[in-house]
Amino acid sequence: MATGRGTARGGRGSGAAPGPPGTRGARAPNTQGCPWGCPGSTAGRGSGLRRCGSARPPRPAMPSPRSSRERRAGSSGRLEFLSLVSQRGPGVPDSPARRKESGSSATAPLPEEDCMKLNPSFLGIALSSLLAIDLWASKRLGVCAGEGSAWGSARPLMKVIEVSGHGIPWLLGTFYGLCQSDSSATREVLLNLLFALLLDLVLVAVVKGLVKRRRPTHNKMDMFVTISVDKYSFPSGHATRAALVCRFVLHHLVLAVPLRVLVVLWALIVGVSRVMLGRHNVTDVLFGLLLGYALYSVVEYCWLSPLSAPALFALWSH
Repeated sequence: MATGRGTARGGRGSGAAPGPPGTRGARAPNTQGCPWGCPGSTAGRGSGLRRCGSARPPRPAMPSPRSSRERRAGSSGRLEFLSLVSQRGPGVPDSPARRKESGSSATAPLPEEDCMKLNPSFLGIALSSLLAIDLWASKRLGVCAGEGSAWGSARPLMKVIEVSGHGIPWLLGTFYGLCQSDSSATREVLLNLLFALLLDLVLVAVVKGLVKRRRPTHNKMDMFVTISVDKYSFPSGHATRAALVCRFVLHHLVLAVPLRVLVVLWALIVGVSRVMLGRHNVTDVLFGLLLGYALYSVVEYCWLSPLSAPALFALWSH
């Protein structure tokens, strides 16, 4: 077999005659021993091959990059599969019913309040728009909010009007007139005015504490004699008091027409000054005027007289 193979290869063996220069396949005879150093090597006759007694030492097989990548991918795939199985938990087979159950739990219905936020009603949109208009108008009308405002020079006059609608001057003035009065009719009117002012203070403080609406951002907290609830703005206590006193005076004092007009103008100017000074928003003043107007009806309903409250009138008569 070795001889036939060597003969078949022809000129590529070591015993073939050398060809002309430039020809391919002619090699010089190997007269030395086995290239691997085997002592019992013999040269084949008529062939350029040598046979040795020992086999050629095998070369170590180099792993191909492709096979190594496949092994790494296979091992990582098995690890990922095992981690998925371990997360799913033992003894819980995956089934279409389980997948359907997990899908239904993932798409649980939203709470009612979230649905209302995502789908606001017409009333909610209207209130939000009204609030935005209120804030914009209040900022534009706050022309006396500071000395550097558009009408900053009129700020001292606005503060005088602010004091004229404050509760303390009205309470002190009513109490002084009640102490100095000698007429029972005058005493009855002043006593009910004092009752109306106290009712106004309590009601406005309760509403402010419940609503807790902050004053406008452009307001300067330099108001005349404030208490804890005065940091809130809804409703305007000055506007409530102005409307209440205006209606009270027009119903129980006999005044000439010019004076009646001045009383109405004073109530309106007090309300406008609250917005110009930056103390309140427009809706605070409007609600305060309505509240003061309605509060007088409560005072009329609970009118104090010598028949309904004889102890109070006996106290003031002495």
